[in-house]
Amino acid sequence: MLATATPPALHRRPRKRSPAAPIRRLGLQTTPGRIRALAAIAVLAIAGFYIVANIAIGNARDGLRVIGHDAGPQVLATGDLYFALSDMDSQVANILLAGREHNLGTRQQALNRYSQDRATADRAAMQAAELSANNPIDQATVRSVLDRLGQYELLASRAMVLNEQANHPAGPPPANVIAIYRQATDLMKLELLPPAYNLTLEGGATVREAYVAKRAAVLSSRLWVALAGLAAIAALVGLQLFVAVRFRRLVNPALALATLGLIVLSPAAVRLLSGEAAQLQAAKVGGFDSILTMSRARAISNSLHADESRFLLDPGLADTYSLGYLDKSQTVLYVPSGNLSEYYTGLSAAMKAYRANPRTVSFVGFYGEEARAYPGPAVAAVLSRFQQFQADDQRVRRLAEAGDTRQATMLLTGRTAGSSGYDFDQYDKAVVSLIGLHRETFDQAIRTGDRELGRSILGNWAAVLPLAALGAVILVGVGVRARLKEYR
Repeated sequence: MLATATPPALHRRPRKRSPAAPIRRLGLQTTPGRIRALAAIAVLAIAGFYIVANIAIGNARDGLRVIGHDAGPQVLATGDLYFALSDMDSQVANILLAGREHNLGTRQQALNRYSQDRATADRAAMQAAELSANNPIDQATVRSVLDRLGQYELLASRAMVLNEQANHPAGPPPANVIAIYRQATDLMKLELLPPAYNLTLEGGATVREAYVAKRAAVLSSRLWVALAGLAAIAALVGLQLFVAVRFRRLVNPALALATLGLIVLSPAAVRLLSGEAAQLQAAKVGGFDSILTMSRARAISNSLHADESRFLLDPGLADTYSLGYLDKSQTVLYVPSGNLSEYYTGLSAAMKAYRANPRTVSFVGFYGEEARAYPGPAVAAVLSRFQQFQADDQRVRRLAEAGDTRQATMLLTGRTAGSSGYDFDQYDKAVVSLIGLHRETFDQAIRTGDRELGRSILGNWAAVLPLAALGAVILVGVGVRARLKEYR
């Protein structure tokens, strides 16, 4: 019997995976699968556009909120606080200088100003406290200022009572009055004004940081919004073309409407961001920065005017107050000088050159910056009034050096034309008017930015953007659903 040999098992080679296998699994070899894939790409592109645009608009909204509604107004409020505190001390000095000579009219006017400043300081402090509700450090600073202000008022009241009892003629009061006033003014200069000024600086830093960060984010996001919008439009156009070619239909109404909506919305969003960046710049540079600079100039000017009064009030510290006066004058408007006589001469020469040619700004300081950035009649008026006030100061010091303290006091505290007090009030009004112009620029920029964020071609951006994105997604679904039905 013959044995039958069993043939060896055949070795089967593993099948090679077809490159088209993943495509088959996704269904991309079929028309419905390709439609679904293109529709998914379009939906993702629309979602991407919405996310990018929403973040960009949010940055613009945050920038306007910080500059126009939070830190910006807080800085302006603390500037008012600083000025009111400084002017309170100045008015106390004028009251003490007037002595028993109430016929000068100075004492009652100074008392009225003192009461007004006290109310302004309270109001500004409360406003600063409200605006800094989320900042415990600023809250503590405001409370500290209010506590110290109560202590100052006690010392100032005591000095005024002793001054009234002394019944002295216009000029320096008795030594006991001066001693109490020194305590009061030291408290003001060392424990009240620095914290108030720090509030202004901290708020200013917050505004600067928000402006730099948010404006840069808005400007850079314009490109991303434009690219995301183009990607969404391209995805919709691609889907529309595929459907048109496959089904030999010229237009798919739903897809065409979604594409048209993105064509309108994308450029509108880019224009909005460009406008918001411009409004942020106008509010910060053209408004806030100048308001802050001029408010500081006004507060320092008031402080140097108070140094005039202290110069007459406290002969023992006259040289110290004169140096302080010179230092503050140079901060406001700097011309090279080593003493007050040189400063008067340098200021006169600088103003003469400026009047001859307003483009010739040979001085620096706060007013040098302002004159270069915003030349015009408002700045010219401030400079003219400042020069007149400095001329009055020179006359006051000459009278004091000649020993005519009473006449120097009348010139300093008077409120009639030609007196230092009157001319300083005119100078202060010119500064306030200039600040008002910048405040109009600031307010207008914030209003415009807020208004533009609150509207679009179709309505409020906060509602239009998500509704438009959702509507485009729904239209994509409607547009492809009818075509997919043909394959069921």
